[in-house]
Amino acid sequence: MKKYISIAIYYAYAALAAGVFYREFTKFNDFTGVTSLGKIHTHLFVLGMFVFLLVALFSERLDLTAHKSFQRFLYTYNVGLILMVVMLFVRGVVQVLALELSKGLNASISGLAGVGHILLAFGLMSLLYTLKKAAKN
Repeated sequence: MKKYISIAIYYAYAALAAGVFYREFTKFNDFTGVTSLGKIHTHLFVLGMFVFLLVALFSERLDLTAHKSFQRFLYTYNVGLILMVVMLFVRGVVQVLALELSKGLNASISGLAGVGHILLAFGLMSLLYTLKKAAKN
């Protein structure tokens, strides 16, 4: 349980830092439009901190670590969330600075963000599968 609360705390710190960066970076660059940077704060709080607080609560009652699918969840979910957040950050900085990207680079950013979302979904499904199996025991 302590491990998952620690992970939740790291995501909370990252969410707070992302919120401050968004506010200060857009203010410094006199940007008033909508940007992907504004979504990072919420994504990290909900998909990072909140999910791992729930995992901590479930781990108190259920032996989640006994299932292989739980290890799959931990790895794929964290990698997917970090990749998705990094690509939101890259896309947001490009938007605020109004950088012109080649079609290939633009597609690469979108593609990597998509991979992050897919890994996140796979990790979430692994968690749900683990919870179902653990609840049967």
